[in-house]
Amino acid sequence: MSDPVFKEAGAPWLTVIGLGEDGLTGLTEASRKALQQAKVIFGGPRHLELGAAGDRGRAWPVPFSTAPVLALRGQPVVVLASGDPFWFGAGGALARDLSAEDWTSHPAPSVFSLAANTLHWKLEETLCLGLHAAPFEQMLPLLAPDRRILCTLRDGDAPTELAQWLNAQGFGASTLTVMERLGGALQRIRRARADSFDLDEIQAPVALAIEPAGRKGLPQAAGLADEHFLSDGQITKRPIRALTLSALAPRANELLWDIGGGSGSISTEWCLAAAGARAVSFDPRASRLDNIRANAARFGLSHRMAGVLGKAPEVLTGYELPDCVFIGGGGSQALLDHLWMLLPPGTRLVANGVTLETETLLMQAHAQRGGQLLKVEIAEAGPLGTMRDWQRARPVIQWSVTR
Repeated sequence: MSDPVFKEAGAPWLTVIGLGEDGLTGLTEASRKALQQAKVIFGGPRHLELGAAGDRGRAWPVPFSTAPVLALRGQPVVVLASGDPFWFGAGGALARDLSAEDWTSHPAPSVFSLAANTLHWKLEETLCLGLHAAPFEQMLPLLAPDRRILCTLRDGDAPTELAQWLNAQGFGASTLTVMERLGGALQRIRRARADSFDLDEIQAPVALAIEPAGRKGLPQAAGLADEHFLSDGQITKRPIRALTLSALAPRANELLWDIGGGSGSISTEWCLAAAGARAVSFDPRASRLDNIRANAARFGLSHRMAGVLGKAPEVLTGYELPDCVFIGGGGSQALLDHLWMLLPPGTRLVANGVTLETETLLMQAHAQRGGQLLKVEIAEAGPLGTMRDWQRARPVIQWSVTR
């Protein structure tokens, strides 16, 4: 595909136009000309009405697909999008399948820009989220006092649903600013607290500003409290989880194989730690897969975290190779040998064990393959009659190595 910065000479067949609530009035001359020459105009029903598409208009299919646009390659086509087509818009999806000479784009102010100007918020200091097709749970790790959040929502019912969700998470004191049809003659701005939200007849398109209040947010360091996770008791406890995440060293867009996933707590924190990080959690027990998937949903990570039923190494066939592997249970010589043959150089591997057999296995692996061997012994103060003593957890041995 050609570099989009350097376009070849010649007129593109596709024009992506950012449209505001003022419709045709706010368009540039170039956008108007493209609309006049278009044989087909794609967009949502509201966009097609604002752009006066008439019988040339075609609504996007449900579920969304760019295929109808690509099928008209070479003909004059316009795609109408809200504001900036490359900020939570259709522009990115189209550009993936097109050469630079195929298309051009005429953006308008995005909903986020209009909202920030309306609220007098610095956009560079504001968290911007597209929640029109994403679960509210994605916000859970991001909510914190004194943080400002702008989000787009799917329809007029969504603000009420979001207010109820915030209240259930302990953020009922948050101030919500509902902004309807920004930039047009029907623009309306109203405020309410999440725990007493009573705004009705909200008109799409709608943006919502959130000023979180009511409780502190989740810690940003590795090692969330165990009570944040559903489990049957098979969970890497908080102190060991923090040490394990440090050894795994999550990076943006990397993929983890979590073998013997248990509750999925390691996979969850891996995905929370870095933008776009993904995880596949393998476990031979179906009941644990239920917990893994529930924990992924609890943190809005279902799109980045998968649970797979099966015993390693047999179950590992057919999956995208990872950047990092964690063995939290079920370690064996056969598994280590299989991984060493399968994984490409540069893959990180971390294995934890508590049994004498696993300790012996990991000590031998360290002697053969190198890396770092760590033994962790942790004790917590607990009651002993009317006094206290140190209550020791089982020692954990950890082997970490780069293939």
